[in-house]
Amino acid sequence: MLRHVVLMRWKPETSDAQKQAVREGLAALPAAIPEIRSYQFGDDAAIVNGNFEFAIVADFENEPDFQTYATHDAHQKLIAEHIRPILQDRAAVQYAL
Repeated sequence: MLRHVVLMRWKPETSDAQKQAVREGLAALPAAIPEIRSYQFGDDAAIVNGNFEFAIVADFENEPDFQTYATHDAHQKLIAEHIRPILQDRAAVQYAL
């Protein structure tokens, strides 16, 4: 198993509607990409100052399944249309489970 973790910070001018569009787009990905084994995402709980604002945790059976997700048209469209325009900073890691 392979876990993919993404942390994001939004641009200061990002609206609630733009953030909601990202959530809705992410929620649709598991139905569009059967290689996703587990998919969770959410806003930071705002307990610690300086944290990233949003996290995605996705599990895949193997690296080829992750690559299918990473390059999938639905995923790439979500990034281009809803994430990249509001993204200030991003960190990601993939690790074996």
